[in-house]
Amino acid sequence: MDLNVYLSGEIHTDWRQQLKAGCEAHNLPIVFTSAVTNHEASDSAGDVLGKENDNFWRDHKSAKVNAIRTKTLIENCDVAVVRFGNQYKQWNAAFDAGYCAAMGTPYITLHDEDIVHPLKEVDAAAMAWATTPEQVIEILKYVLSNA
Repeated sequence: MDLNVYLSGEIHTDWRQQLKAGCEAHNLPIVFTSAVTNHEASDSAGDVLGKENDNFWRDHKSAKVNAIRTKTLIENCDVAVVRFGNQYKQWNAAFDAGYCAAMGTPYITLHDEDIVHPLKEVDAAAMAWATTPEQVIEILKYVLSNA
């Protein structure tokens, strides 16, 4: 069975690469998808619809264009991994987790212990909470195992 895994959240560390490399090292049949992780490309996604002088409308257009990708990829994934970093608030990741929960799509949260409290509702709906990419890899190995 091939698994389609959507990666959501924090874009300032290499957690996505760690997950991919670890799964490749174990020859796991996984297809990874993700939101656009280039901050400027994401912020300017709506610019194709015309220049905006007001940042609210630029962000509004870009959010909608980005949502086409995000919504499609989440709806087609088997499981999502939602990463919350400590440095920035990932409101989009919380939204993705909520969307997964509403759709019944299983998701794993990935974050440090010091932000457990603000993420208690997000974690409560998750199938697992991991603190390292290695833990996520072990979960994915188990899901794909014949045990």
